[in-house]
Amino acid sequence: MARFVCAEKPGNADVLQVRDRPTPTPGPGEVLIEQTAIGLNFIDIYQTSGIYPFPENELFVPGNEAAGRVMACGEGVTGFAEGDRVGYPMVVGAYAEERIIPAAKLVHLPDNVSDEVAAASMLKGMTVEYLVNRSAHLSEGDTVLFHAAAGCVGLIAGQWLKHKGVTVIGTAGSAEKVTLAKQAGYDHVVNYSEESFVDAVMDYTSGKGVKVVYDSVGKDTYPHSLKVLQNYGLLVSFGQSSGLASDFKISDLAPHGSLYLQRPTLGTYIATAERLADVSSNLFDMLAHNHLSISINQRYDLADAATAFQALTSRKTTGATIFTTGR
Repeated sequence: MARFVCAEKPGNADVLQVRDRPTPTPGPGEVLIEQTAIGLNFIDIYQTSGIYPFPENELFVPGNEAAGRVMACGEGVTGFAEGDRVGYPMVVGAYAEERIIPAAKLVHLPDNVSDEVAAASMLKGMTVEYLVNRSAHLSEGDTVLFHAAAGCVGLIAGQWLKHKGVTVIGTAGSAEKVTLAKQAGYDHVVNYSEESFVDAVMDYTSGKGVKVVYDSVGKDTYPHSLKVLQNYGLLVSFGQSSGLASDFKISDLAPHGSLYLQRPTLGTYIATAERLADVSSNLFDMLAHNHLSISINQRYDLADAATAFQALTSRKTTGATIFTTGR
């Protein structure tokens, strides 16, 4: 028997349950994995809450990234074998000690990337990869604003953007988080609990504004983010940790300088095995050359998923949070 976390209905942390189930058997094209480390992400909370479609008449198992080893392969699987170390992003159902997953969604883990680092960085690191390399066309010397700079995505983004020679401004909600963001390479960090990020950004850029705003916050930062963009600037809205920006109107883009808006998702950028291999290869290369350091600042047992949900939603976490299974 193996533990898993599930919900019978949409809701907050209190709907999560820990149950046991028999070890499953992989079908054609599938792989059975024993998971050692599992990542916690805001999308897990969105999906559990019902912001995204919630399955009817079946248990919902949260979680979108994990690492572990192959236990068995189904018919027709090539490229993987029992004992291989593997990981994946963006495949719902990760909160489990054992699970079935399509082989096409897996990647091999390099020897220099631990299971914990993989579980903490695959979804978030690949998100940063597409934000930095694909969503926007950035050149050395460009200036950008990245909200939630002390979250795990933000800490990875600060390092990656500095590696590209970009000037990076961040926002954070406490002195401790400001310090963390600066250590990750941010040139300037605004403590939004003490000052307006709009005023601070415009002052820091001498009124010029920034080329790109990366925003995973949503309601609390919109429409203010539009005010710091240069003419023809780009707002990349890739999350809504504070809630949906329900007051958005496409006409808002015009008076602030003929702006552009993107609402991307990692799933699009890794939709095929080839794209997944490309994006993951870039992430692993950055890790291998020590251009990225992954800060795992919270660890929970899988049974404590509800506690971890509460910590993340109340913004009490910094860096990455993972679950361990004891496997």
